[in-house]
Amino acid sequence: MSDLFTASERDAVHRVIKARRDIRHFSSRPVPEEAMHRILEAAHHAPSVGFMQPWNFIMVTSRDIRRQIKDSFERTNRQQLAQLTEKERKELYRSLKLEGIMEAPVNVAVTCDRRRDAPFVLGRGPMPETDLYSTCLAIQNMWLAARVEGIGIGWVSILDKSFVEKLLQLPEGVELVAYLCVGYPERFGDKPMLEELGWKKRLALGDLVFENAWGQRLSSFQTTEED
Repeated sequence: MSDLFTASERDAVHRVIKARRDIRHFSSRPVPEEAMHRILEAAHHAPSVGFMQPWNFIMVTSRDIRRQIKDSFERTNRQQLAQLTEKERKELYRSLKLEGIMEAPVNVAVTCDRRRDAPFVLGRGPMPETDLYSTCLAIQNMWLAARVEGIGIGWVSILDKSFVEKLLQLPEGVELVAYLCVGYPERFGDKPMLEELGWKKRLALGDLVFENAWGQRLSSFQTTEED
């Protein structure tokens, strides 16, 4: 494997990163098995602390299980909505589509097996949460690999985690990290959905880069305005 990449390959990587979107509106077009395999293969090649590879992927094909997870979303979503007091913010939240559990052709629960390679995982001892972080890297790989295929992924985090873990029969020591809806989107937005709809703007990168200590901005750091 060559350790050199062309300028066009570099640009393609940055293009797919910026084109990734959290998708909620899916078409009924099925996801080809070979495409799904490539997406999971990309996930499985994510970095992990101590080469722990703590992830598993549960393909949720049961409509009944999906319906129960959708019900969990709806209950939790009502609780989240009730926390908002500002009228305009509450109306905007109510208008957002925040899941595609029943519409998406594929549902995948991504888990972290915190027991894997126990009791000693190289590099994990001082920061035991790194197994969870490693699982998130696998999810990011999935997202980017899917985008290259023209496939979208939506992360549903508005769930009762304990309920879903029990429903999926996760053993003790295995945690749900993400519940993903996967499929061809109705569209890929020019901007992230929450930015398009006015929930929040992208922060300026220059305000987030410090030098040597928290809050000390790196004055020489220049950023370009993003679309």
